[in-house]
Amino acid sequence: MSPARVAVIGAGVVGPVAAMLLKQKGYDVVLYERLDSPSEAGLGLAIQQNGQAVLARIPGLVKHIDGHPMDEFHFYSVMPEDPGLLGISDHPRRHREMSALGSTSVQRPVLHKRLTEFAKKLGIPVNFGHKLEKLEQTEDSVTVTFANGVQETFSFVVGCDGLHSNTRSCLFGETSADYTGVSQWGGLSPTPEFWKGKRAPADLYGNGAHMIVVPVSDSLMTWALSQRGPEFKEEWRSIDAAAAEHFKKNSPFSQWPFGAGELVRNSLKIVRYGIYDRPELKTWFRGRVVLIGDAAHPTSPFLGMGANQSYEDVGLLIDLLEKYSPSTESPSTDTLAAAFTELERVRLPRTADLVKRARIQGETRVVSGVEACIKRNNYYRDVCNDPVKFKARFGILV
Repeated sequence: MSPARVAVIGAGVVGPVAAMLLKQKGYDVVLYERLDSPSEAGLGLAIQQNGQAVLARIPGLVKHIDGHPMDEFHFYSVMPEDPGLLGISDHPRRHREMSALGSTSVQRPVLHKRLTEFAKKLGIPVNFGHKLEKLEQTEDSVTVTFANGVQETFSFVVGCDGLHSNTRSCLFGETSADYTGVSQWGGLSPTPEFWKGKRAPADLYGNGAHMIVVPVSDSLMTWALSQRGPEFKEEWRSIDAAAAEHFKKNSPFSQWPFGAGELVRNSLKIVRYGIYDRPELKTWFRGRVVLIGDAAHPTSPFLGMGANQSYEDVGLLIDLLEKYSPSTESPSTDTLAAAFTELERVRLPRTADLVKRARIQGETRVVSGVEACIKRNNYYRDVCNDPVKFKARFGILV
């Protein structure tokens, strides 16, 4: 019999990986994306060892992505009352030496492009400009209707369409997003002299503000600056040129030490966006449709584990499909329910814990008042000197 047809909704940083692993298993996979081309939104993304372990299951993909290796994590205080280096963790280097899997970073738009390129290379149709509008299920199939009028029928559907998931809305209705009270400025900049030769992201802590900087190549770094304040839309897109120039020249962050101010002043683009929470889903599937990644468990970016947790979801989903449905024939609804239920049983507690820890990270990084900030700084001094505390705090499990 012919292999089952599977639709993967969303061609961001997760959907192509799901499509490639499904194709590798033997399914007839089609990938759909609501945008007209690979997204140019977003800044940088860290692929940690748990994410790399899943990507490495697709021969040649990690090399094609060509991420920038990271060896250390650095922590600095930019407060005049308590300035200087808080600590350094060499966890990424040690983990790479132990397992050959370390942390890498890449520009998010570059990752989008390279993933879709590789999916096409493997023979997966990638259909842009297809916004999901309706899902209609029968006992043995799912009919997918898109806003452009295209309608196709599949054995089952995997929704990988991120924070604004149309798949989730089709299954469970619209869910409101709650502003966390934290917004970010972000940018892409030439590497300052201070950071040249250091393959290390860094957290910089100020009074009422926090900045993370991440090298994405030998010559470029991304950065994101968090503050509490008025609500901004969750778009991750560039602001207009006049507002960007005003921020680069006049914001107090343009004078921060340790290369941070230089990153702000010389940024090639500036984005502005709010950080939002969404209600936790109690189930990730209905019938023959399952959610993966941010479509199922959206998280704030403060642990850098969003994409990596999504890759863990995908890896386990493929393993469970192999366990419950070894052939590539269309699985029964009961078979899919068994696989999807076990996926939830394993993944729901882990992702819920990491979402919670990411929220805590956001709350503890952006504090105000000299006394509170020094207390925070001392906490990170302690964490950096204790590998066990470091791994527990940042969600890095080995």
